[in-house]
Amino acid sequence: MQGNIYSSARMSVAQENSLIRTVYNWMMFGLFVSGFTAYFTAHNYAMQRILFGNSFTIWILFIGELGLVYAISGGARSMSASTASAMFFAFSLLNGLTISSIFLIYTAQSIAATFFVAGLTFGVTSFYGYVTKTDLTSWGKYLIMGLIGIIIASVVNIFLHSPTVSWLVSYLGVFLFIGLTAYDTQKIREMGARMGNGDSEQFGKIAIVGALSLYLDFINLFLMLLRIFGRGRD
Repeated sequence: MQGNIYSSARMSVAQENSLIRTVYNWMMFGLFVSGFTAYFTAHNYAMQRILFGNSFTIWILFIGELGLVYAISGGARSMSASTASAMFFAFSLLNGLTISSIFLIYTAQSIAATFFVAGLTFGVTSFYGYVTKTDLTSWGKYLIMGLIGIIIASVVNIFLHSPTVSWLVSYLGVFLFIGLTAYDTQKIREMGARMGNGDSEQFGKIAIVGALSLYLDFINLFLMLLRIFGRGRD
């Protein structure tokens, strides 16, 4: 009896570890696609004219990103793992286009330094979320409320152009996405434990949804830190 319990526990841990590795791999792939796309776009004059020559283009990209996030998060159960993977790739590509302006606004040195700080902060926080025994479920509703508040404040500030609001959103956003990183990592770990001996198709879809969550946590943490510490180009 004890041997069976031990084997089951080992299987659960192996499943969790396998899932989290796959999630991180997909997340890193998404960041690579976005980073390469952003860099290429910022250094291509024709692409700059297409993207920044008309404000409607950015809004179309932004709406497309929201649609993909909603489709992946809400429709993963009804789609195949390959479809979810393709949509995640498309999202990473679109997001690379929308964030390409950072290379035109900030120096390369400050972007690299901020990316390093964001990566270190994300790594430590995600590790905490994975190993902690504290149940972070209760954080969920407060983090979601905070996220909604930041989104609303950011949209309103598009019209207000208030430096104070921008400053508050940036600092609050850093703490919010640190919290979301720990919360989402623990949630992914628990999904791996509950999945048991699920088939590879289910495993793949859960991995994509998890990768999208952590990708969004990291990229938003990076952008918030960049708004605080980034040095503008002369």
